[in-house]
Amino acid sequence: MKKIIALLLVFVMVAALFVGCKNENKKSGAEAPKIEKSDMKVAMVTDYGDITDESFNQATYEGAKEWCEANKVDFTYYKPTGDSTEARVAAIEKAIDEGYNIILMPGYAFAGAIVETVEEYSDVIFIALDVSEYDLQDAAHPRKEGEDFEFDWTYPANLYSAVYQEELAGYMAGVAAVKLGYEKIGYLGGMAVPAVVRYGYGFVQGVNDAAKELGKTDKVEVKYVYGNQFFGDADITAYMDTWYADGTEVVFACGGGIYSSAAEAAKKVNAKVIGVDVDQAPTIDGKYAKGMTVTSAMKGLAATVKTLLQQIADGKFEGGKVETLGLVSDTPAENYVQLAPSTQWADGFTEADYNELVKALHAGSIKVSNDTENAPKVDIKVDYQGNIKG
Repeated sequence: MKKIIALLLVFVMVAALFVGCKNENKKSGAEAPKIEKSDMKVAMVTDYGDITDESFNQATYEGAKEWCEANKVDFTYYKPTGDSTEARVAAIEKAIDEGYNIILMPGYAFAGAIVETVEEYSDVIFIALDVSEYDLQDAAHPRKEGEDFEFDWTYPANLYSAVYQEELAGYMAGVAAVKLGYEKIGYLGGMAVPAVVRYGYGFVQGVNDAAKELGKTDKVEVKYVYGNQFFGDADITAYMDTWYADGTEVVFACGGGIYSSAAEAAKKVNAKVIGVDVDQAPTIDGKYAKGMTVTSAMKGLAATVKTLLQQIADGKFEGGKVETLGLVSDTPAENYVQLAPSTQWADGFTEADYNELVKALHAGSIKVSNDTENAPKVDIKVDYQGNIKG
């Protein structure tokens, strides 16, 4: 029964994918390459993390692997030898040299590699996740400080990128945290890249709005910091130790494997965490403590990949654009940003309350800023602490 429901949800999201917000880009006049299903060969190139990061890379990998296995399509992945555009270009070209004609690239760091390769390999389809029009334009024509984006780079027909409204998922997690009774709250981001900032600033807005609704703006406070890396280590764990020792009750850990430091520190004092990108409760609760994960702010990475691969197989792929995916329905499970079904619902925030919140966000009666340049103006106390690591 669960498999049937999951399949139905994927079909709903397939229908809804391109109903989302579309960014107006300069599109080339060429048509996207047509690749027959029997000729499809799919390769994923990882970003900073690996396919076992229990977050962004892993969700992308698992979505692609599942679709390819079900459709008998060749699939593999490549991990760049270093964290540089040159290393990512080398990995992409290695995949293409070995016959792969659909390249999956999760993360903004691929912008430079895309600009360098996408037009040269016009018979290959490039699918990027979380690579925005700003990332691509800046990679194509780096700006001097203070200059505006000109958006003069033409988006090749063989390129599609999905970006997400992480601010909405973060907002929902913030509302949930406060309404579930938490007042001393933390946000631990990975690196201050746009997606992580949107999650964080959305979270702060949700915490603030819920505190205002409950008349608790004088009691609720947020500590906010970036680890400046996408993995946990002893230094970040020690930093989280001080937060929890100072009374922090729950930390939204947002950025690949950095959750491990928050969870290790939380375990010592029976505190809580909030997961990100996928439902991290099975991982965090399984590794650290049962019931540790209050909720997870998720985005539909696997669903996006499956949808696009199916469109390629059906001859319906449309490239030449960057598209924003978020809320497409009043029904939470049909959206590309949502809270995990494992959320610890309680009287203060029931599943029915969550459904009403999603309806209000979808209708636009609740507005959430996606500004990544300026911290949101709020009534609660927010202690911005910069970066843990230099």
